[in-house]
Amino acid sequence: MTTQYPRIVHVDEAAPNHKRGGEIRAMLTPTVVGATSGFMGLATVLPGEQINEHYHPYSEEFVYVVSGDLEVDLDGVPHRLTPDQGVMIPINMRHRFRNVGSTEARMVFHCGPLAPRPELGHVDTEEGLESGPPEHAKVAS
Repeated sequence: MTTQYPRIVHVDEAAPNHKRGGEIRAMLTPTVVGATSGFMGLATVLPGEQINEHYHPYSEEFVYVVSGDLEVDLDGVPHRLTPDQGVMIPINMRHRFRNVGSTEARMVFHCGPLAPRPELGHVDTEEGLESGPPEHAKVAS
């Protein structure tokens, strides 16, 4: 398949990942757009939900909060993040995001440089969440 540049990607084209909690959608990646220096995406965290602690042994992570109230633990120290704020998380720094507000939180993230192989990009330091949103946030079908 030939990739045409520039490639515009809608968030709905990126598959949701709930492995670490929240909903993470990696949008601008090497496989999708041919990125060579990193990847970018959107994370959505519902009230009471978190993205579990992990670190990146090869990448810095840049985060910009679009909406909602978050706390990020950086090597165990909590920091408040509100809309229109950003943070750069250095290589090897453990981090966890928690939605401490009453509304959905959305944040844009970019990790770079890339790890030598995708499976080396994240190191989990606590159990992942496979089930998605907390029970109180699920919609009855």
